[in-house]
Amino acid sequence: MNYVEENLPYESFIGGWYIDKNMCDDIINYHKSNKQLHFQGRAANEVNKDRKDSIDVTINLADCDDKQLFKDYKKILYDLILLYEEKYIEYKDCKPYGLVENFPIQYYPPGGGFKQWHCERFSHSNRNLVFMTYLTDVENAGTEFKYQKLKTECKKGLTLIWPTDITHTHRGIINNKHEKYIVTGWFGYV
Repeated sequence: MNYVEENLPYESFIGGWYIDKNMCDDIINYHKSNKQLHFQGRAANEVNKDRKDSIDVTINLADCDDKQLFKDYKKILYDLILLYEEKYIEYKDCKPYGLVENFPIQYYPPGGGFKQWHCERFSHSNRNLVFMTYLTDVENAGTEFKYQKLKTECKKGLTLIWPTDITHTHRGIINNKHEKYIVTGWFGYV
């Protein structure tokens, strides 16, 4: 499959490619139609809406093999990892890694988001790369990367991949008027 690449600075070590927007709609519909799986989002294993305000649904890795939607999404993620490795060839030497932990679909209400600066390595030393797909188009929203002095826009289908380390400390860009959906997760060492 051909993926359109987002033009991000090479030296940022943040890669971005667009996936099919219909898949984004299907993932949102899965979140909406499974209210029994909803739970308040957590940061550092605690609910604190001043840090993170979201309603999450966890996708178990087993679902990536059992449900066609997530089987297809998983294949896309592995396609994008190969593109990331072509761009940053040193990551080919970081193997073996893959999807090794469950990941959330996150709904952010107006004013919600992951408001606190954070990186994905804290207390998760097994993580290697982060992935995140914006499932909606929302102006004045997205992700801010602290040390790269970079902001990415919340564009439907845009899937970002970046290192988990403190070098890629980031936070959500909060939109007080519009809701936002994302799916995010991690590739870890196997």
